Amino acid sequence: MSDEYRYPNSVGSLPVIPEDRKPPEPRTPAEPAPQPMPDASVPNESDPTRFVHRKLIEGKVIEALQKVYDPEIPVNIYELGLIYEITVNEDDTVQIKMTLTAPACPVAGSLPGEVERQVETIPEVKSASVELVWDPPWSRDRMSEAAQLQLGLM
Repeated sequence: MSDEYRYPNSVGSLPVIPEDRKPPEPRTPAEPAPQPMPDASVPNESDPTRFVHRKLIEGKVIEALQKVYDPEIPVNIYELGLIYEITVNEDDTVQIKMTLTAPACPVAGSLPGEVERQVETIPEVKSASVELVWDPPWSRDRMSEAAQLQLGLM
């Protein structure tokens, strides 16, 4: 046997490895340890259908929030930028962090309750809670472009 093999139509040649110098056979990985079956009653964070379910609820929450208006401004609270955070929990409860345009806002006592009631009208939502926060303070920069256009600020 020659030290080189040359395919009839090739430009170059390849070295031939003698039998005693051949690389070892690839090792097969060890059998992985069996994983315990997940409990069906416990929601799985990595389940893609659960992620989609939570995103769908979040979209419905945003739609509901767009029906709530600050009585002094003809723009919904979502477009005004009063909603800072929406969290859909594994048990389909919703937590919302929101602010008001000013700490002395006349609807400070009623608007958070109205937001909770509006979100709880969504069939998939078990309950909703609203936390009123003041940090960071609200400013016109938080408003959507649509809200700014509607109020003639652009």
